[in-house]
Amino acid sequence: MQNLELFINTAQTMLGASGFTRDADVLRPWLTDWRGRYTGTAIGLASPKSAEEVSALISLCSQHGAAIVPQGGNSGMSGGATPDESGTAIILSLRRMDAIRHVDPQARQITCEAGLILQNLHDAADRYDLRFPLTLGGKGTATIGGLISTNAGGTQVLRHGTMRAQVAGIEAVMADGQIFSALTPLKKDNRGFDLKQLLIGSEGTLGIVTAATLNLVPKIWDRTVLWVGLARIEHAREMFLLCEDLCGDTLEGFEILPRHCLQSVLDYLPAARSPLDGEHAWYALIEIVSSSPSSASSSAAPAAPALSARAEQILGLAFERGLIADGTFSATQAQAEAFWQLRDSISPAERAIGPAMQHDISVPVDQMAAFVAATVPAVESRFPGVTALAFGHLGDGNVHYHVLAPPEAQRGIWEANEGKDISNFVHDLVTQWGGSISAEHGIGQMKRDELGRLGDPAALSILRSVKAALDPQNLLNPGKLIPPIPGSEGSPPGPHTVRPLA
Repeated sequence: MQNLELFINTAQTMLGASGFTRDADVLRPWLTDWRGRYTGTAIGLASPKSAEEVSALISLCSQHGAAIVPQGGNSGMSGGATPDESGTAIILSLRRMDAIRHVDPQARQITCEAGLILQNLHDAADRYDLRFPLTLGGKGTATIGGLISTNAGGTQVLRHGTMRAQVAGIEAVMADGQIFSALTPLKKDNRGFDLKQLLIGSEGTLGIVTAATLNLVPKIWDRTVLWVGLARIEHAREMFLLCEDLCGDTLEGFEILPRHCLQSVLDYLPAARSPLDGEHAWYALIEIVSSSPSSASSSAAPAAPALSARAEQILGLAFERGLIADGTFSATQAQAEAFWQLRDSISPAERAIGPAMQHDISVPVDQMAAFVAATVPAVESRFPGVTALAFGHLGDGNVHYHVLAPPEAQRGIWEANEGKDISNFVHDLVTQWGGSISAEHGIGQMKRDELGRLGDPAALSILRSVKAALDPQNLLNPGKLIPPIPGSEGSPPGPHTVRPLA
C-alpha cells in the first residue's frame, strides 16, 4: 500500500508510542472476536486518550483513506468489532479513555468516558449508594462505548429498559473529525433530530462514541429471587402477569429456561445444585427488589421484610391457579446469587457440549411463550438430530434461541453448512411472528446479510441514506450493520476503496 509508512509515522507521532502500535503480539488478541468466528488483519492498533486525539486520528484516516474499526471490550456476539482480511483498517480502541468525569448524586447521573468497563461503573455508582441499572455476563470486559454502540440490554430491561434508555447525553467524533458534544442532559430539547439516539445502536458506523452521561437509580436495599418449576411455557406467561400485578415496578427480572439448559449447567458446574427437587419441563427465575430507604420514598420501596412475604404470596397464588408445580425463594444473598449463576452459566455450559447456532432474537412480549412452543418442534422436525432450546427474558420478549448440533457434527463444518440453513429458518420464523433477528447483540457482520434479506425495504433505504450522509467515504466500521444494495459489492454507500496513502 503506497505511503503506508507515512500514515504509520504520522499516527505514531500524533498518539505516541503507546497510542499506536503494530506489534503483532499486542494486536493478535484483538483481531479475532471472542467466539472465534471472525479473524481479520489491521494496519495497527490505535489507542487515543482524548476526544481531541480521536478527532485528529479520524481526520488522518480520512485524508489517507484508512478504514476505522472501533472496538470496546471485544466481547460482542456478532463480529461487529473485528476487522476484515484486507489489512486496510486500523482498530480504534478507547480503553485508555476510561475516566469518570463527573458524578451528580442529586441528579442521579454520571458522566464517563467510553472505555470505562461496566463493572467499574457499577463500583463507582455503588460508592454513592446508587447503581447503573444494566448488567450482563461480560460486565468485567464490556465497555460503556461498546454497550452504547450496540444498544445492549441485559437482565434488567424489564424494569429499566435497554442502554438507549440509560443515556442522557453523549459525546462522539463524527466521520469528518468534528466532535459532537451533547453531554449536558436536558429533559426537553426540541432542536431537531435527537442525534444521540441516532448514534446509540449504530455500531460505530456513524460516529465514535467517546463519552456519555448516564442515568443512575437508587441502590438495591434488598432483593428476593424466586425459582419455580412449570409444566408448560405458557404457564410462565401467566406467572409473569401475576408477578406484574402483585409487584409493580419492584419486579426487576423474569427469566425462563427449559430443563435441558438447567441440566447442562449442573453438568458444567459440579458444585451447582438444582433449587428444586425433581425435574420440571420449564423453570422461571424471578427477582423482586426494594430500593434503599435513604434514596427512595417509602411508597416506592417496600420495607425489606415485605419481600419474603410478597414471595410467599406469589407462590401461594401460583399454586392455587395451577401455574407452578414447585417453587422456592432465596433466604440469603448467597442463595440469590446461586440462582442467578445457574441462569448466567447457560451459554458456556452449552458451548462445552458442542457446536450450536445461537440466535439473539425478539418477538412481541405477549407472543414469546407461544412462539417458543410453536417453533421449537418445527426446527427439530425440519433438521433431524438437532436440539432446539429457547431461554431468556420473558418480560421483554428477548429469546436466546440455541440450536445444538447432532452429536456427530464436526465443529466449524456443521455451522458453515447445516448451521447456516438453520439460522435462515429461525430468522424466517421470527420475521413471520413480527419479531427482530437481533434483540440486544447488534447486527455486526454476522447478521448483516440477513438484515438485507429480511429487513423492511423502506427501513433499509433510510439506513443506507443516513450512512451515506454522515460517512460518505465509508470509513467507519465498513462491512458492518448496513446491508449492501442488492447486486453490489461491499457495504453502502459503496465499497470502501482505499486510496493510495498520500
